[in-house]
Amino acid sequence: MTRVEIADGSHPALADYAGLTDVALRSRTEAGRGLYIAESQFVIARAIEVGHEPRSFLCSEKWFASIEPYAARWPDVPVLVGSDTLLEEVAGFHVHRGALAAMRRPAPRAVAEVIAGARRVAVLEDLVNHTNVGAVFRSAAAMGVDAVLVSPRCADPLYRRSVRVSMGSVFQVPWAPVSEWPGGLGELRDAGFVVAALALSEGAVPLDAFCRELPDRLALMLGAEGDGLSRGAIEGADVTVTIPMAAGVDSLNVAAASAVAFWATRVGA
Repeated sequence: MTRVEIADGSHPALADYAGLTDVALRSRTEAGRGLYIAESQFVIARAIEVGHEPRSFLCSEKWFASIEPYAARWPDVPVLVGSDTLLEEVAGFHVHRGALAAMRRPAPRAVAEVIAGARRVAVLEDLVNHTNVGAVFRSAAAMGVDAVLVSPRCADPLYRRSVRVSMGSVFQVPWAPVSEWPGGLGELRDAGFVVAALALSEGAVPLDAFCRELPDRLALMLGAEGDGLSRGAIEGADVTVTIPMAAGVDSLNVAAASAVAFWATRVGA
């Protein structure tokens, strides 16, 4: 194991970790540099368990022992150790979850690959909030969704906050970007999926009624915070489904709606 003591925030080894709270900057640069950031000992462990490789680790002295077992697998990967103050200066926030790791980003998977053999798929259109993306992935893992597809303008599932909120579920549930939108929905239909748009729409089928006779292969499509699914996405679906509301509430947050819909349409429901 290669331990590197860091006393200066300008040290070149810290370049991967600089400005982690700058969403726009990180969204532009992380994929291009072939990396993502894993935050917390638990998330780092989950990433390593599925075979992702670290470029480096960053932690304070008090967390070094917890990172050591993972770092020992890669003798040439540096473990950068600095003070709590230095970590906060570099990252832009107080790193109270133990440690960070710059991980090598896996190559994007193809839609055909992740839906092969799947029976339940979630499709995310233009979710821009990384917390919601992470929460949807966590619900997908918990409710047995087999794969997740993301539209071109959807927030990156491997962004630090998405990964952390998902508790590493973004590593567990196979996912793939859809390059053509909404035209790419045709690939799901060709594979035998019924595409159901979850939306407030006149003539939408209540979720409980839809669940009385569930298709063998189902793709549930969820739209952006606020505006919901686009007209093109709804028109590209086979059916529009809505979650009945009470007490004058018109809709749920997309993360909450996904959990309800995934549970209601789970295989064997």
